[in-house]
Amino acid sequence: MSYGQGGPQSQWDPWKRNSEQPWTSGATDPTPDWAALAEASESRNKRRRLLLIGGGVLATLGVGTAVAMAVVSANGSDEATGRPSSSLPATADLPSASATPSFAPTSAPPPLDPKEFVSSKAKDSAPNGPDIMFPGRQLTMGSAVYKKAAKADTTNCVTAVQGTLPKVLTDNGCTRLMRVTYVKDGVAVTVGVAVFDTEAQALKAKGQADKSSIVKALTGTEAKSFCAGAICRSTTNSYGRYAYFTITGFTAGKDVTTKDTQVFAAGDGLAEFTFQQIRRRGETQASAAANQ
Repeated sequence: MSYGQGGPQSQWDPWKRNSEQPWTSGATDPTPDWAALAEASESRNKRRRLLLIGGGVLATLGVGTAVAMAVVSANGSDEATGRPSSSLPATADLPSASATPSFAPTSAPPPLDPKEFVSSKAKDSAPNGPDIMFPGRQLTMGSAVYKKAAKADTTNCVTAVQGTLPKVLTDNGCTRLMRVTYVKDGVAVTVGVAVFDTEAQALKAKGQADKSSIVKALTGTEAKSFCAGAICRSTTNSYGRYAYFTITGFTAGKDVTTKDTQVFAAGDGLAEFTFQQIRRRGETQASAAANQ
């Protein structure tokens, strides 16, 4: 083999140090083979990319293993505390704002007004009469006990009243007048209840009545002559389609004076009882209508 000019040349090895590289024969300043260096660099880059790809696959497999182990651990029991995973609340047991019940606003119907049922003939249809308005044979109010002495009922209202009251009742269309008399300790009270078709008629009759508008005293075996020419005390009032009147005096026929407090108490008590009875009549009919 010739080592002179034109002979075969040694190749540059990119994997050797410079001190180990062959030199071209006869060259005093050897020059590296740049094409070979570029090829070697490209080879190194390819191997590096392969190494990185392989490392990424291994890292992905490692993360997947860790996740799988975590899932298995969560689905198993907690060995550190000994508490099984079943102690965790189920999804349905967890509170949720959407599970809060909501209710549509409701409103109760207004209660029926008892007075409406005693303010017109159309609604006031329950049976009536002296024994219904004033039941029993005696009346107890507090410690006072009044005995029923007489009763009367008429559709000809003017026959049961006197003074200016006959005209008042006629002008306003009175259709019925019920009377009852109670006695106690020598004092007698007659209550007269005039019935009209409407509340407006009863109110007008009450407004037109004066001191001379008097219901006739209804006498009986225990009240034979009271208020027959003697001075007695009278009252007038109304509720609904009813106007009611009282006349109170002594069974012995003597005049009533302002000092006779027992007469005033008896008259006011029977007037209050009459009002309560008319109102109770309205309440009974209103209750029956509400339950239908």
